[in-house]
Amino acid sequence: MILAIDIGNTNIVLGCLDGSRIYFTERLSTERSHTELEYAIAIKEMFAIHAMDPSAAEGSIISSVVPQLTAVLQRAAQKILCRDVLVMTPQTQTDICVRTDNPCEVGSDLIAGVAAAAAQYPLPALVVDMGTATTICMVDAQKVFFGCLILPGIRTSLDSLTARASQLSSIALTEPKSIIAANTKDAMISGIMYANAAAIDGIADRVEAELGCPVHIVATGGLARQIVRLCRRSVSLDEELLLKGLLLIYEKNRPQEQA
Repeated sequence: MILAIDIGNTNIVLGCLDGSRIYFTERLSTERSHTELEYAIAIKEMFAIHAMDPSAAEGSIISSVVPQLTAVLQRAAQKILCRDVLVMTPQTQTDICVRTDNPCEVGSDLIAGVAAAAAQYPLPALVVDMGTATTICMVDAQKVFFGCLILPGIRTSLDSLTARASQLSSIALTEPKSIIAANTKDAMISGIMYANAAAIDGIADRVEAELGCPVHIVATGGLARQIVRLCRRSVSLDEELLLKGLLLIYEKNRPQEQA
């Protein structure tokens, strides 16, 4: 069992898992001002809540898109686990071949998601991660990652809309009652939710037209569940996709004394 940590711009997702099961997953708010000790306490309390001993974890791996927190979380996890913590870098070995203009700029979270999708789902595939930004990554049948699309995330889009339109207030994202709404609140919900579902459907159609073959779609991220049910195309929902990818990458880069 390992502790996998994905540091995102809005949330930090932590999970304990092995090849047979996921023992737990939790989310922390990404607080750039928090210290190593504060995150260590949060990790320790997380294990305690689930009645688990941190020493049961043989190791840990981190993917991060927040550079100023990477070392902080690494030291915090080391403090609690008393083990080395692997941090993903462009040099970390994976089963994915990255063929982009600048492979070093591809986020480690994207690589982890693509690695898990390539191991568990039919290829070629589109991997949709709905977070602060929505990323749609393409991996082909030879496990080559050759590009992606990046668009504003659902909550990011909604926050921008309410901030710039004085008559539109902040709303909770719930399933739309219908596609055409009769009031402002429902119109905003319908617009943001159906627009994102239509984006997935439409982008998949265009990718298939460009490739000349069908693609499988895998979706993950905090709001993926609400969007996937509105898509017209078949989409595999995998809310632990990144954690599964981190486990695969950890095993491929397992410290020699643990191999």
